[in-house]
Amino acid sequence: MTGSTGTSGTTGSTGSTGSTGGRARAFSRRRLLGTGTGLGAAAALTAVGAGAGTAHAASPAPSASQASSSAAPGGSAPRRGHAFLAAAMDAYPDHGDLRLTQSYTDQAGLFSTAFTYDNALAVLAHLAVRTEDGRARAVALGDALIYAQEHDPAYDDGRLRQAYNVGPYVYYDGVPQPDGFVRADGTANVGTQFGFTGTAVGDMAWAGIALSALARRTGAPRFLAAAVRIGEWIERTGRTDEPLGGYKFGVNGANEKLPFTSTEHNTDLICLFGRLARLTGDRVWWRRRARAEAFVKGMWEPGRGASGGFFYTGTNDGITVNKSPIPEDTQTWTHLALDSDRYARSLDWAARELAVSDHAERRNSTVPAGQSYEGVTFSSASLLANEDAPIAEFQPKPNRNGVWFEGTAHLALALRDRGARGDEKRARRLLASLERAQDLLGTDQTIGGRALPGRSGVVSASSPLDTGFGFGYYPYRHTGATAWYLMAAVRSNPLRA
Repeated sequence: MTGSTGTSGTTGSTGSTGSTGGRARAFSRRRLLGTGTGLGAAAALTAVGAGAGTAHAASPAPSASQASSSAAPGGSAPRRGHAFLAAAMDAYPDHGDLRLTQSYTDQAGLFSTAFTYDNALAVLAHLAVRTEDGRARAVALGDALIYAQEHDPAYDDGRLRQAYNVGPYVYYDGVPQPDGFVRADGTANVGTQFGFTGTAVGDMAWAGIALSALARRTGAPRFLAAAVRIGEWIERTGRTDEPLGGYKFGVNGANEKLPFTSTEHNTDLICLFGRLARLTGDRVWWRRRARAEAFVKGMWEPGRGASGGFFYTGTNDGITVNKSPIPEDTQTWTHLALDSDRYARSLDWAARELAVSDHAERRNSTVPAGQSYEGVTFSSASLLANEDAPIAEFQPKPNRNGVWFEGTAHLALALRDRGARGDEKRARRLLASLERAQDLLGTDQTIGGRALPGRSGVVSASSPLDTGFGFGYYPYRHTGATAWYLMAAVRSNPLRA
């Protein structure tokens, strides 16, 4: 996302940092949420104190060493993916059982940052495996999200923040961050150091989707209650009566509403509001779902042949459609949420127009010699990136053919879900590329200073790639990319209401 182009609408975590030897900076998909006001990150926190509500103890889950022993390097690719999620969740054992999952390996330069979006995906991936260990981990992460909701340092209105810290580190300015997920005063440890203090509707929606999945799987009322609080926050904060309708982007770190409306965010709401309607029996959620769905369908470009069959990114002002760049996730998530033949061509558009192949001979590629990867890139702008200039300050130059593995997993899952002629074959090729990346890319990376189980975790990108929205993705093992791979591998659609 960027403020100037009006969002890719892409929720999710940060594009991470480039390892260039200088001071690292994070460029988030929702960079404005923490820093768009020009205020310092710490200034976004206007009050300190435990939020109202009752804390829920996290359910016990296996330690990182136990998880590693259950998924040895020779295990299946999905088992090794789950071993990575377990290690990223258990990286800071001295800071209590109440915890979230670190989003990126240490080498990304974001330290112990745990993005809300990534943790929602981790919940869904743990549930998808359908084991007792997976269920226990999903419940523990769900309880941590509830704790964050109920113990925000400044608000008691149902919101979650973009990211949290889950372990100690010393920031680039030399100031230590000593706490785990729960600070000494009992509040949730919001990611102020990088300015991850705002709240995006898409992040909230994904957290609500994860909590509603836990409510369905466990029957525990606390998960549904937390998901409803999220839905109500979105209704109060995001609903707009602008001509294009839908729900707007959210708030920045100073609690100022952002003007954009995102196709991807409203796609997430189709799922969340539909689930809340089914779980609560309250028809108001169907009406809210219809509002989000109408916005998404209004972003459809039917066209003819190769000139159409895709969804635009959203709107900057609620009046005019933002037609460039065109991101991948608005093509794949829309199918997963809508399940409509009328819009199924969006998958073909993404597979055709955003296809990339990366190998060592590509300009600015970081892929080792003898290896190659195929998949899709982030957006139409990624294919036109300036390969002579750094993606952003302190970051490397981009490779136009860098594979975005999270998006490649989106597409693999969506193709398997559609099931048209040839879709399974195409999906298997993409899954093979993802599994090859898990085997060979991002070796010797760590989380919390600890070695990871062998050949575990999918990197976010094969080489540095420019999203076209002011940030990049890099070859660091990533909770979000791994979770999407796992859901694609077992055909688990997280956006089906």
